[in-house]
Amino acid sequence: MSRIGRLPISIPAGVTVSVDGSAVSVKGPKGELVLNVASPIEVSVEDNQVVVSRPDDERESRSLHGLTRTLIHNDIIGVTEGYSKGLEVVGTGYRVAQKGTSVEFALGFSHPVIVEAPAGITLTVEGNNKLTVTGISKQAVGEAAANIRKIRKPEPYKGKGVRYAGEVVRRKAGKAGK
Repeated sequence: MSRIGRLPISIPAGVTVSVDGSAVSVKGPKGELVLNVASPIEVSVEDNQVVVSRPDDERESRSLHGLTRTLIHNDIIGVTEGYSKGLEVVGTGYRVAQKGTSVEFALGFSHPVIVEAPAGITLTVEGNNKLTVTGISKQAVGEAAANIRKIRKPEPYKGKGVRYAGEVVRRKAGKAGK
């Protein structure tokens, strides 16, 4: 039995979980998320807890059991607390500025790079080199942060670029002097 999958998920106050066939809907103070559960996995709400079960020990059922439980748990955390991911812009002349709901980056290109916030995601700028991506969906927050980081990844020689907060960039030695 899956160690993670068999754990019941307690539903905090202010959150409602409803199961309609294969769709699990989680409503909370920050919003609503809907998860479509894969076919062999069954989800039920019992005694203010969400229970995820599998019908058999087939390979696919075993692999989806813990995953489904974790996705539902992430949705419950998202609608109560939300998720955030920090990004840092490192480099001489590199900066970020808020332009309404979008964000403008100066990253050494010949033009400024403007990033629009995806639906359900909020981009906030602190200072001129820190950016925070927040939202209720863990997957959407991570994807938005990864797409922003992809604009200019940290390079290994000077470490310039967009990196996650707390990310350690492995540095290379570069050319040896004479």
